[in-house]
Amino acid sequence: MRALLEITLDTATTNRLIADGAVAGIFDRLMDDLKPEAAYFFSRNGRRSQIIVVDVPDEAALPGICEPFWLEFNADVDVHLCMDPAQLREGLGRLGR
Repeated sequence: MRALLEITLDTATTNRLIADGAVAGIFDRLMDDLKPEAAYFFSRNGRRSQIIVVDVPDEAALPGICEPFWLEFNADVDVHLCMDPAQLREGLGRLGR
């Protein structure tokens, strides 16, 4: 299933990772592990944020997807199941009339 992750990084934690040069390597590793369909980085309410769309094979995969952001960045992570237009059409077709 497809999931959209809304991630907001802790500023103090991320500042330390930037100062010691570790942030790029951590992001590279996370993106390599997650293989996102899409990833966008931006500022939200003055904090470093990102939206990442990933494949979630099953519910048991969620800890492996979210924990690195919590452990590495002390981030806030919201997970939203989502679908593309074809999946929406299929779902709407399943509704009883």
